[in-house]
Amino acid sequence: MKARTSAVLVVGATGVLGAYMLVRAADLFATGSLKGILLGVGVVLLVLLGGLLVAGEVRLGAASQRLGQRLYAEGFTEQDMPRTPSGRVDRDAADALFAVRKEEAEAAPEDWRVWFKLAIAYDAAHDPQRGRRAMRQAVALEKLDR
Repeated sequence: MKARTSAVLVVGATGVLGAYMLVRAADLFATGSLKGILLGVGVVLLVLLGGLLVAGEVRLGAASQRLGQRLYAEGFTEQDMPRTPSGRVDRDAADALFAVRKEEAEAAPEDWRVWFKLAIAYDAAHDPQRGRRAMRQAVALEKLDR
């Protein structure tokens, strides 16, 4: 399954769950009791917070895809990395690539391209949290570069 299809399914399922929770919140409001109303407000706030988080991740995904297409159009190609029999990137190769990408980012901290490449290296090194942070940096720098 492609990443875009997976994202659409997850966002759709989150939307259905959010709608269901809003219906249940309306039932809580209908009780008329202070506890029911406060619990309903809490449910609505959770749905809104979840929606904002999902929207932020979708925007980051769309922006990173746009940056990737732009970078590949400029001639960037990912390195073929050695893989384990299970298909995962070899840890030593990922660490070596990460060291190179980190030096590049330190040498040119205002270039979105090096931050994008660093995000890919974080992904190869199985550090998605820092990868997202690096990708957010790349997106922010690219907006300034336009």
